[in-house]
Amino acid sequence: MKCYVLIISEKFPKTHKRAGELTNFPLSIKHYDKIHTIRANYDLWKKRFKKINEGKAYLSVRVWEGKPYKSKQKELFCFDKTRGIGIEKLERNIDLLGWFINDKVNDVLSETLAKNDGLSDEDFREWFKKIDFSKPMAIIHFTDFRYSNHK
Repeated sequence: MKCYVLIISEKFPKTHKRAGELTNFPLSIKHYDKIHTIRANYDLWKKRFKKINEGKAYLSVRVWEGKPYKSKQKELFCFDKTRGIGIEKLERNIDLLGWFINDKVNDVLSETLAKNDGLSDEDFREWFKKIDFSKPMAIIHFTDFRYSNHK
């Protein structure tokens, strides 16, 4: 079975004003406080989730044991199609200062996206300040919650 790896950060990145501080993402996922992560390259993740939903692959959520890219990875969680994981497409709606989720206008607030991503609104904005939202992003859900199902 194919394994797709998703690395989560245990510490805020160098580019963040809280660089080096713990994110608490692993514990937040375990306690359902962080119910998703947002990643670039929606089309790639969409293909991966097709395989996961077909039962041909699974998602391995990992952290680096030491320095990123220079140390081993440690698996924290393993998700397959039976675990309620999923994907939604996220795009910035510049005109309305909001979001498109799965190609529909969605009134979800940035604060809600931040909270569900395990961050404060301020930390969320700082984390994504240099991200190019002109290209679709992937919301990778760790639970069966979907924004497109909640109004």
